[in-house]
Amino acid sequence: MTPSRPVRSENSVGILFGIGAYGLWGLLPLYFLVLAPAGPVEIVANRVVWSLVFCAILLTVLRSWRPVITALRSPRITGTLTVAALLIAVNWLVYTYGVTSGQAIEAALGYFINPIVSVLLGVIVLRERLRPLQWIAIGMGVLAVVVLAVGYGSVPWIALTLAFSFGLYGFVKKKVGSRVDAVSSLSIETAVLAPIAAAVMLWLGSAGKATLVTEGAGHFWIMVASGVITAVPLIFFGAAARRLPLTTIGLLQYLAPVLQFLLALLVLGEEMPFERWIGFSLVWVALILLTIDMLRTVHRQPKVAKPADAVDAPA
Repeated sequence: MTPSRPVRSENSVGILFGIGAYGLWGLLPLYFLVLAPAGPVEIVANRVVWSLVFCAILLTVLRSWRPVITALRSPRITGTLTVAALLIAVNWLVYTYGVTSGQAIEAALGYFINPIVSVLLGVIVLRERLRPLQWIAIGMGVLAVVVLAVGYGSVPWIALTLAFSFGLYGFVKKKVGSRVDAVSSLSIETAVLAPIAAAVMLWLGSAGKATLVTEGAGHFWIMVASGVITAVPLIFFGAAARRLPLTTIGLLQYLAPVLQFLLALLVLGEEMPFERWIGFSLVWVALILLTIDMLRTVHRQPKVAKPADAVDAPA
């Protein structure tokens, strides 16, 4: 009799895929810097176009066009993914701008704040009732923004835009749920944005501002690789989500902003004045409280299998 594969083995594989996904997202700032002198608008336009090309190739190789066609036949799904596409475009553009303009620390802050914003959106949009620890976490998050505004000398708009755009993106994607897998969703979202992205690339080229074909073959292929760099972490994430509980995925998600923060601080040499340390510390304490609340809630609930697609992947 052949022994069945132990659950621990599945969990281990899932954790490796999860670390791979969030690790790649965490290292993304290094990729954007390699693309210099390309600006954020050109980088995002190329990311959209080459992601669509890569997804089309992937769907063809895997013979997985049917879910995409099925989704496109549903006006509700198509409309929802169109809104999601616009939100993720804003997120990508602001994040790329933050990294390429020497504000990667503030960009990382946006993804630290994101879970707090998601809880806040639950109250505003879904009229959810918060538990005490969630209220405390939101209060600390608001206080952190005030402290950081004083430290920066202005409202940290990059962080807030990233947090709210991705938080709203998650809410919109939940309306689609498990009806569309990650690769099909990315394909449709990039297809929605592709005409705009292509027009931007043509405009930049006609204005002499495009770098795609003017900086050598190496720069060209690194830019084209944005399709792979966008899709591969999503594939890893999907593999992790199928094997791991929602709570484990929720804990792994902090790996990406931690890596982004460390890169900005140790590799890119960005400054962290005392006020920013205080603000970040408040955010980190709020995240610890949210994590404790999440673990308590999951522990009290009966163990019911939850679809992997119920978890939102980062951009």
